[in-house]
Parts: sequence; structure tokens; C-alpha cells
Amino acid sequence: MEQYDVCVIGGGPAGYAAAMRAIDYKKKVVLIEKSKVGGTGIYNGALSSKTLWEISEKLYDINETIASKNREKFELPWSDVIQTMKEAIFDRKIQYSAHITLLQEESKDHNLFAYERGSAKMLNSNEVEITNKRGEVKVIKADNIIIATGSRPRTIPTIAVDHKTIMTSDSIESIEDYPKSLVILGAGVIGCEYATIFSNFGKTKVYMIDKAHKILPFEDDDIASMVAQNLRNKDVTIHHDADLVRMEVIDGEVEYEIKYSTGKSEIIRVEKALLSIGRIPNVENIGMEATGVKMSARGRHIGDIDTQTNIPNIYAVGDASGRIALVNMGELEGRHAVEKIVNQNCPPLSYKNVSTIMFLHPEVATVGLNEKMALEQNIPVKIVKLDYSLIARAIAKRKTQGFFKIIVTDDDEMKILGMRAIGAHASSAIQGVALLMQMNESITQLAELVHPHPSIIEGIQECVRMLLNKSVFKSAVFQDGLKCYRLCDGEKIPLQRL
Repeated sequence: MEQYDVCVIGGGPAGYAAAMRAIDYKKKVVLIEKSKVGGTGIYNGALSSKTLWEISEKLYDINETIASKNREKFELPWSDVIQTMKEAIFDRKIQYSAHITLLQEESKDHNLFAYERGSAKMLNSNEVEITNKRGEVKVIKADNIIIATGSRPRTIPTIAVDHKTIMTSDSIESIEDYPKSLVILGAGVIGCEYATIFSNFGKTKVYMIDKAHKILPFEDDDIASMVAQNLRNKDVTIHHDADLVRMEVIDGEVEYEIKYSTGKSEIIRVEKALLSIGRIPNVENIGMEATGVKMSARGRHIGDIDTQTNIPNIYAVGDASGRIALVNMGELEGRHAVEKIVNQNCPPLSYKNVSTIMFLHPEVATVGLNEKMALEQNIPVKIVKLDYSLIARAIAKRKTQGFFKIIVTDDDEMKILGMRAIGAHASSAIQGVALLMQMNESITQLAELVHPHPSIIEGIQECVRMLLNKSVFKSAVFQDGLKCYRLCDGEKIPLQRL
């Protein structure tokens, strides 16, 4: 029986990162994947959907320019869109497969890395059974096991998902043409991203069913309002405060009935439907019962503290850990689990100040505290907000919709607690602020740093200069585009000075 230091079950972003970190520590590791290495980081997820978003954004920008000149809009066949997406997936797939092949060759002398294609099932806390596609079975032993089995889209028992008419994110990218109409159940990040993609292409009438009174309910109103208004400008219908009564396929179309909080009901027919109501971890049939690994109290994930489960030598990372379902966090968890295997006293993994991107129109980037959280937790803070219309690079790009919002402590140090960015290059602008937050530094560092010109990130510098009362443009003058205020006991107190 083959013996390993570490067995990683699942070759998605978290599992792959864990296996590579084990190699760093000269640990003998086996990586087991039953389907495709890369997981939703490549297929039916991060890379594929973001490729669609990039294409749709470019097409939308082109057509906005063409329309302003009263010219006929450019049309891009769906087959071309899918071909570009497949090329992007292929590029990343080849990188992974080539890396594994060469890594196996490189590690022959050291016998550090093994890759097994098949389904894995834990027989106990040290033995794992691997069944390949031919039905052949082998059992390996490992001192430590890392569960990185990923997740899948959540469905509703009363809705028959056939992946052709009623779909999830696993199947929406397999459609043969632009749907004439599409209803999206769910108005969180993923639902809003697909609404953005299909409305950008301009070939699909999009509907969204939102249980709340606004989309992106966890975000500040100014962020959610801008995204929602842009969707409505592209003829997206958002059913706010609406509960789904039923959804079914009738005569090859999707008929759905909703009931609003006012009591009013509505029945609408569309060509396709997309369920976007979250994801659930893939933990069935992996042998949890045999090992004694327990689910969380609410049954949503496995894992106890700091990636470690209730069984000391078994770890859970990525979507299986149920904490933050992001590729970057999955990779961090995978790497950290190995570091914890090597040194149980290593510093715990921090889930604070995680930078995120929402691929909407315009794109949104976040880190740390937002204004909504500060209000709910009654945290005294200072907030500065700068409109993109006052940033030279945004003016040059003719993309002046958006803003930066930075939240700092309400004291002389003014340490950064959070930032929200919506607009062009938002995702590229967030990381410098996230680093300062991680270092627990004040805004002075940003105020004095020489920023490249012209760049979007110059807006961040002007934000912190406003807080220090030494900005180029004065908020008391440009009150629509520059705002600086104190948030105290739920009230906004202007800090506009000359």
C-alpha cells in the first residue's frame, strides 16, 4: 500500500494549492481529482464567466459608442462568444496539465508528487480508496488528509432543473444561442453578474427575482443603486420584494409566478431560467461517516477551527470549508492547511481584509468595512467619497461613472477600515489600500506616495488628502463629486472645510 504524508482530495484551486505547498515542504503528496483539475476556478465558474463578462463589456462599450453616432450596432454571434470562452479555458487547462506532467517527471527522483484520476473515499482517518473510471480500485495511506471537494450550485426541490431550459451556473454556458428572454432567480453577486453579461450583449430580455428590496443587499445603497440603475437602463426588469411561488417548463418555455410583499401576484413566461441561489459543498460519498468528520452546527460546511476538522489529521479547505467561496481564499486555505500540518503553532489564517471583485457594470471592488456595516455596528468613522468624474484618467477613458469610498477610524491616526470602489479599474485600485489595512498603517502613507499619472488610483490619493484637509479639489466647492463626513450615532456630519 502506497504511503503519503499528505493526501489531497480534489484538484480545484484550493486542493491544487495545497498539493503544491506540500511539495515546498518536501512532503510526499498525492492529489486526487475525479473530473477536471482546476475545478470551478476554470470551468463553469471564475475563468469562464469572467471571460464572458469581459467580452460582453467590450461589446457594450463599442455599441454605446456606435449608437452615439447613430450607426447600426455591432452584433457578435453566440458561437464566437463561446469559442473565445473555450480558448481561454483551454489556455488555462493546458497550463495545469503541462504543469502536472512536468512536475511528475521532475519529482521522480524525489518521489514527492503523485496524481491520481478517480473518485476518492476515506475509509478511516488514514486510508483513502481511489476508484478510477475503469472501475479499478486502490487504497492508499496518508498521515494527513485535506478535503478540497469544492461545491455545486444550490437547487430547489420543487423546481425541475433540466440544464437546458431551467439551468444553474453549471449549464448556462452550454446554451446554443442567446436566449430571447431569461429569468434569474437570485440577486446576489452571481445573479447580478449573469444579468450584466446577458444585458450587455443586448440580445436577451432579462428578469431578476429579488426577495429583498434591493439587489446586493449586503452592500451600501450607493453601490447597489448604481448597479441596479445600469441594469434597468439595459431593459433588465428587477422584481424586488418578490417571492417565487412556482417555476416550471410549459410548452418548452419557463413559466414563473411571483408574489410581491404587497400581495400582488404576477405570471411571466420566458425562454430560459437560471437559478442563482448559492452553492453547497460536495461532501457526499467521501467517507465522512467512516472518519467521524462532522458538519458544522448548521450543516453548511465541514471544518472546525483554522481549516482543521474535529479529526486532527483531516482538514477542509476551499468551498468545502464553507467560509468564503472565492478562488483566492480557497488557495490561501489550501496552503495554510499544509503549513498547519507542518507546524501546528503557525499563526491562524486571517479572514479579515479580503479583497473581492464583483463583475458588474461597472465593476465593483471591496475590502473591509463598508458604510452599512459601520452604521449597523454603530462604529464611529470618517468617510470620504470621490466621484470618477474628477479623475483625469476616467475622463480620458470617457468612463466617469463610479466612485471611491474610503472608511477610516474617527481619530487622529485615521487608519483605514475599509474601501469600496465602483468604476473602471476598480479591481486594480483596491489592493494598495488592502495592504495598508493589513499593515495597520494610517492614510498618511497613501497621501505622500507618488502615484502614476494619469491613473485611476490617483483618485485614492485625492480621497485621503481630503481627510487630511490638503486635497487639490476642495469638497466644500465640488459638493456633488467630493464628500467628506463623520458617521456618528447614525448621523452624517459633513467635514467640508476650506
